[in-house]
Amino acid sequence: MTNLSETRKPIYSNIPLAQTMVLFCKEKSIEHIVISPGSRNAPLTKGFTGDAYFSTYSIVDERAAAFFALGLAQQLRSPVAVVCTSGSALLNYYPAVAEAYYSDIPLVVLSADRMPHRIDIGDGQTIRQPHVFEPHLEDAAYLSPDISHATKTLIDHPKQQLIPATAKSDELSLRQAQIQQQNEQDINRVLNAALEKQGPVHLNLPFEEPLYGAAKKSIELQTVTAPSLEKSQPLESATIEKWQSTSKKMILVGTLPPGGLSAETVSFIAADPSITVLCESTSNLSHFSFLSSVDVFIAPLEEQASLLATFRPDLLITLGGMIVSKKVKAFLRKFPPAAHWHVDPKKAYDTFYCLTAHMKMSPQHFFDHLQQAHREYVRSDYCAKSLQQYNRHRLKGMEYLKTIGFSDLKAFEIIHQNLPKGVQLQLANSSTIRYNQLFGLPEGVRVFCNRGTSGIDGSTATSMGAAWNNEEQMVFITGDLSFFYDTNGLWHNYLKATTRIILLNNSGGGIFRILPGEKDTPVYDTYHETVQNRSAKHLCKDFGMDYTTVSTQWGLRWKLKRFFATSSRPRLLEIKTPRKLNDVVLLDYFRAMIEKN
Repeated sequence: MTNLSETRKPIYSNIPLAQTMVLFCKEKSIEHIVISPGSRNAPLTKGFTGDAYFSTYSIVDERAAAFFALGLAQQLRSPVAVVCTSGSALLNYYPAVAEAYYSDIPLVVLSADRMPHRIDIGDGQTIRQPHVFEPHLEDAAYLSPDISHATKTLIDHPKQQLIPATAKSDELSLRQAQIQQQNEQDINRVLNAALEKQGPVHLNLPFEEPLYGAAKKSIELQTVTAPSLEKSQPLESATIEKWQSTSKKMILVGTLPPGGLSAETVSFIAADPSITVLCESTSNLSHFSFLSSVDVFIAPLEEQASLLATFRPDLLITLGGMIVSKKVKAFLRKFPPAAHWHVDPKKAYDTFYCLTAHMKMSPQHFFDHLQQAHREYVRSDYCAKSLQQYNRHRLKGMEYLKTIGFSDLKAFEIIHQNLPKGVQLQLANSSTIRYNQLFGLPEGVRVFCNRGTSGIDGSTATSMGAAWNNEEQMVFITGDLSFFYDTNGLWHNYLKATTRIILLNNSGGGIFRILPGEKDTPVYDTYHETVQNRSAKHLCKDFGMDYTTVSTQWGLRWKLKRFFATSSRPRLLEIKTPRKLNDVVLLDYFRAMIEKN
């Protein structure tokens, strides 16, 4: 991160559009700007790095840059901008844009572009940049180029249609004023959309050379309006009556930020005997009466359909983002509730094919309304029976864990036993997030994962961005394919000494071994599991990280005792587990919980 102008006045680009964009970011309190190198984006780079208000970051790989910005925005819960040059650079943002869209993270994409008449004529680094991210955007604007900058160059170009060659100076001034007004309106609207809808937006800015000039004074913006934040409406009386009279209510909580529900609300829910709460680790919710491992509850019941059916809710309330557990999806699709309400101010997915209502408000506001209207809890044994069944499974699982050898499952058990309190826990996708769901977490641990698209790309870069503005330790747990896929997520100058990476290396995509299909054939090993024999040792040396490795459970326990201690450099612990054993151990874990008749 750099603030190169802390002791001098801001530097403004002499291209009005570039200057306008920078000024609007300042007006909207978009402070963090992640920039990838290039020449076409030089006017934006000059403006952002020339003003001490902005915290700027230089990251070469645009895909890594966008995920780094995503991590920053995830933690700040406010917009972060990414800036790139023209051409294929922009396309590398797409994975992070899609993740931001489905995870409701305000990512602001600022792409420099060539002038319209230079597209599709055979010039380098020119592509059709408008609309490249749609429909994964909350809003976009493809801004108009200035005609007051490099006017002679424009007039002399045989293919431009921006201004007539015979235009007089007063005509040019009037047209430039119209362009400025329209651009301000578009920029204002799009940035407000990022704030109002908490999602990604795209602003495309065409610039003509010369690109590096500076202006003596700034433009005065004429069109700045504040975002309009909707207020939630009170719940209807019929909704409250349905809630109060239903004796089998299930609350399923997906991804929620820490503090998504107040402690008072958690206590209100936990005290209701008619509510069974299934909360995934990404929900950042915990209570001794909540079922914190969804798969531990459901998996042992999958072969006992009649017993599983007894836990079918009459009313399902879902909160938060994407659900990790495939087992709970299968359960609720096979045994759908009579009613399903999703509570979210923005969107509702019909994940279980029985959605009956979308409560357009935050989960906290939803429960605030219910608490205000609360009379008395309905009589029910739904929570007690669910919790009793869950605890039986959990205890059988704990007994099984005592018997197994070193494996992915054992490694995750040991990691969770040794995690410090209060850390920020970042998780990669695929097997990492699913193993994490099986174990409880220490007090105060905050959990994050890119579950919007659930892809393995960008998890390392996201965790590095998330770590940067936090003082507490960040622990990133990842698998080998996710980690090596996103090596460029470490290729920058923003690795904090408080960073801890735990790499589970089972020599391939071990999660595929759990799925049906023929295993241990040349085709399977190469194209499905993708067997590999890489180590992170030399990467750690390249990126200035302390490295250690382990391949036994006792060695892991010993290494973890020192791994989280304060250090002057970030640390990576590579855990090597047996490739052909992990799937058997995990499947037997669930089988061990099945109650024999």
